Amino acid sequence: MPLATANTGGLRLRDAQPDDLVAIVAIYNSTIPGRMATAHDEPVSLDSRRLWFDEHSPDAYPLWVLESGGGPGESAGEVIAWLSFSPFHERPAYRGTAELSVYVAESARGRGSARTLLHDAIAAAPGLGFHHLVGLIFGHNAPSLSLFADFGFERWGVLPGVAVLDEIPRDVVVVGLALGE
Repeated sequence: MPLATANTGGLRLRDAQPDDLVAIVAIYNSTIPGRMATAHDEPVSLDSRRLWFDEHSPDAYPLWVLESGGGPGESAGEVIAWLSFSPFHERPAYRGTAELSVYVAESARGRGSARTLLHDAIAAAPGLGFHHLVGLIFGHNAPSLSLFADFGFERWGVLPGVAVLDEIPRDVVVVGLALGE
């Protein structure tokens, strides 16, 4: 079910279009130096993300962007955040579970963009056929762990030291939300 474009507090939420890939990659790459949100240690290229982009569909595994209403340091219509639904696992029995990823431009952090995206993703998930949502979050990423907890995600497990960033082992916390229970 495609996302009906929504305006929330001057922000516009919509399905991502191919032209948005430049902004999506830029936002993603902006998080790499902080070593909090992604296991990539070098910027990704636009070409390397095209297949990933094409694997998303408004009807199955949506990719949404949040556009600015023109707040401080932004022009109206600028992509300031994005959220993706991705398969949790390739095997058919896991089709009802989606992994969520949320990324916010540095200029928009701390202003509720991730909250808007996560709120709308949870609301839309049952209509997309999902009964569970999961997130994979670094154990040292307290802001993301707190955000997901605020929406009822529980800590379902910890993968100790599975990521190594700058020679430092990092835990990955699996958070999950059962919908409709």
